[in-house]
Amino acid sequence: MTQHFSVEDLYLHQKILDVHCAPGLELAACAVLSVDCEKDSYVSCIWTFALDGSAARQLTRAPGRDESPRWSPDGKRLAFLSDRGGSPQVHLIRRDGGEAWQLGAFPQSVSNLRWAPDGRSLVVAAAVKTDPDLRGARGHGKPPETRRCMPELAWRLPYKEDGVGYLLQREFHLFRLDAASGRHTQLTDGAFDVLAFDVSPDGRRIAFARTREGRFAHCNDLWVCDADGRNARRLTHDHAIVMQPCWSPDGQRIAFTGAREEGDAEPRLWILDLPSGKVRALCEDTVDVADPGSVQWTPDASRLVFTRAHRGRHQIVSLDVAQESLQVLAGGDRQLGVFGCSARHFVYSVDHPSLPSELWARPRCDEGGEGPGAQPAMERQLSRLNPWWQDRIGIDAHTVEFDVPDGRGGTERIEGWLLRARGCTRPQPLLNDVHGGPASYALLDFDTNVFWQVLCARGWAVLALNAVGSASYGRDFCRRLAGHWGSRDLPQHLAAIERLRADGVSDGRVAISGKSYGGYLSGYATGNSDAFAAAVVMAPVGNIETHFGTSDGGYYADPFYMASSPAFDRELATRLSPLQHIGKSKTPTLFMQGKDDERCPKCQSEELFVSLARAGDTPTELVLYPGETHGFLGSGAPSCREDAARRIIDWIVRFSDAPVQRGTGQERAEEPSAEGRPLHAESG
Repeated sequence: MTQHFSVEDLYLHQKILDVHCAPGLELAACAVLSVDCEKDSYVSCIWTFALDGSAARQLTRAPGRDESPRWSPDGKRLAFLSDRGGSPQVHLIRRDGGEAWQLGAFPQSVSNLRWAPDGRSLVVAAAVKTDPDLRGARGHGKPPETRRCMPELAWRLPYKEDGVGYLLQREFHLFRLDAASGRHTQLTDGAFDVLAFDVSPDGRRIAFARTREGRFAHCNDLWVCDADGRNARRLTHDHAIVMQPCWSPDGQRIAFTGAREEGDAEPRLWILDLPSGKVRALCEDTVDVADPGSVQWTPDASRLVFTRAHRGRHQIVSLDVAQESLQVLAGGDRQLGVFGCSARHFVYSVDHPSLPSELWARPRCDEGGEGPGAQPAMERQLSRLNPWWQDRIGIDAHTVEFDVPDGRGGTERIEGWLLRARGCTRPQPLLNDVHGGPASYALLDFDTNVFWQVLCARGWAVLALNAVGSASYGRDFCRRLAGHWGSRDLPQHLAAIERLRADGVSDGRVAISGKSYGGYLSGYATGNSDAFAAAVVMAPVGNIETHFGTSDGGYYADPFYMASSPAFDRELATRLSPLQHIGKSKTPTLFMQGKDDERCPKCQSEELFVSLARAGDTPTELVLYPGETHGFLGSGAPSCREDAARRIIDWIVRFSDAPVQRGTGQERAEEPSAEGRPLHAESG
């Protein structure tokens, strides 16, 4: 019997977190996340799937989180991280199952692991406790844990991180872990963190991305050291960001994603040639890597295979390193979650409003390829983790193109995802949901957007627009929003909404919602437009000037997004902030926030809420979730996610329950002048 989607479905949904294919075997190991209702938390277990679809097996069932599966080089053992004993530690299990056992014991948590090519040891990244009062120096003194007062000293930036909290009481370093005895040896040391690493094919070197030492540690570089940790040397000098390195099979080159500018959220693909030390970008203006961990070399070291973000969708592509020619191997109107390769298959999960998180495989075609928008042929579903999904009335999701103002006196064509209950053709109320970033794009995963499905089931349409500033549409399109937040993208949203009204999709009732940058634009829109009957503003940038000093990354990201880097243009930041305009809002607005958010701290919502409440009688409420961080909507406690989804739905339905005739608000969303005068006359 079919039924509509409901908020409670988030308790049923299982999600694939990671995948790794066994060398020489057509077998994938995955971490599968599910909800633990009794503990109001999550568990994840390790599964294996035969890539011909013949067998699926759950390997672990322990309480807690089993994640990051990695096959040994001979494919006989599987290493993974598990917190079943407290902090995440390395565990092993045989390919044919049986009891898993812990390998070694690190005083602090382990965050990452790789096998050495000979299978005799692993390289892992693990936390090391440090004394903040030493300010990165090495020394001996009273152990911090024996002190009665435990102040959190900030001597460098960043000193905190969303989801982690205070950073300077620990460092992450590389260790060698013996696969037989469990003994470990520390390989790196210093006032820095190892963020990602890879072991060379001959096992003699380790490439790793690490933060810089000194007062500013948000930048990181590519380094290499010998297998025993000696002879460490820095390889990159012109990059602010270096992400997951990947050795070529011949050991002569290292591929990585990264960016030259601080705050640049559009990392590009780079190749470092070890003999010469030269670094070059690959297809710098045309390739956005969707997942830095997806980058893999072909066996002949001539090509790279990875997932590409292109026009709000994900593709599997093959890139000829020498010719910089790109082939699309699998496309379609969808996004991909995890991705892996075996000798004969690509393996991936799919994110789409019409599909649950499941594992799929398709034969490799590295030398062939499909058209840019082609739906992959011969793909096979491997998992059946969410059979309940088939009992729900489906959601239709497709992209729609809109002609909108480009903010420079002309027009341009942009895209958005339109979601409706399957078969619906009548005019409906419309939710305009704004993505975060802004250098991102509308993400289609179910866990974050469960309210999309429920609203569609209750007779709404949902628009997820990729307006100017969105990534995956070219660097000019993305960077054109810098210094023009709100003033260039809000008119595009309003034009798209008006087009859907004219086309009979919207019945005139329109609400707006968004989180992070989406929260910024939602708050900005209510003070600069009367087009919206209701708004839900989540974890926003509400006051850019205070965000600069209170966010974990505001001090380097905000100057980049104000187009004033490395300086911070406080005057422009003030003019662009929703706080300057929220008092003009007549839109009933719900503010929602993780109380422990360090990305967009709770003061951002509090300033907006208090200012709107004191400005008049516009209905407004603020909801803070204790213990929750920036990801409260998609990865917070299940009860928090349920409560948040219910409040979103209730608020926008309650204040949009009858057709209304509202203006487009275009006259209040004009571009600031070249001379830098205030955005609006009433702003002063």
